[in-house]
Amino acid sequence: MATIVDGNALAREIRDEVADSFSKLAAPDRVPPRVAIVLIGQDEAATVYTRRLQRTFTDANVGVELHDLPTSASLVEAEALVRGLSEDERIHGVQIQTPLPPQIPLSALLDVLDPRKDLDGIHPANAGLLAQGRPSIVPATPLGGLEILLRHNVPLSGARAVVVGRSTTVGRPMALLLIQRDATVTVCHTRTQDLGSVVREADVVVVAAGRAGLVTADMIRPGAAVVDFGVNFVAGKPAGDVDPAAAERSSLFTPVPGGTGPVTNAMLLRNSLTLYRQSLGDASS
Repeated sequence: MATIVDGNALAREIRDEVADSFSKLAAPDRVPPRVAIVLIGQDEAATVYTRRLQRTFTDANVGVELHDLPTSASLVEAEALVRGLSEDERIHGVQIQTPLPPQIPLSALLDVLDPRKDLDGIHPANAGLLAQGRPSIVPATPLGGLEILLRHNVPLSGARAVVVGRSTTVGRPMALLLIQRDATVTVCHTRTQDLGSVVREADVVVVAAGRAGLVTADMIRPGAAVVDFGVNFVAGKPAGDVDPAAAERSSLFTPVPGGTGPVTNAMLLRNSLTLYRQSLGDASS
């Protein structure tokens, strides 16, 4: 039977560590840490998540500004907002919440975002650094998945890892993080032929495909560690990309909800610490 990851408990632990680090950096002659959240539109899930994120930063004594634009906002307005936040010396990190209205592509906002203030590590410059093995800031979701594996002492060096999902924000950076830990990584997706035969070879299975129950219990090799990033709704209830029955075959299993989600939130806070340290010229970041 798997160790079921308590994402809420782990997130609290990380938040406490980051808050302690921020307190040690506080000084009368320093600009205090401050982040900005850009929320465009009325997406209910994004609005709820934004409120949680605001509390996370506030509890760690990080200033947070919410910049809320209506769904009808133009691309020019959104670009001006992000550009202004990038140029504001009081702001150390900018988080652009998704989804965005159709007239505002995320790529356009990233083009005007200073990569040194990219809170979620999704700017092309930061993605390129990660690909080269010298990351500056890493997307919070895969970074949280790696943190779960490390804190539960899952062996990665030499392990066979399968990542199911190839998105630029989760699957691909997760594969790169595992490669940097000396795992042998295969990236699959919803069009992979005979997905089960590939997944069964894995010591570590990471799934971020956006399809409920895509990975079934019989695909999991006994004793494998399973990290499920899936966020789906089945009959009105949250569901992951991995069948919950897979926990019976796993050594480690992240449930949905309560697994990777809370840790992602905490890693955004940690990213804000990294950006703040970089702004101070702190080599330890």
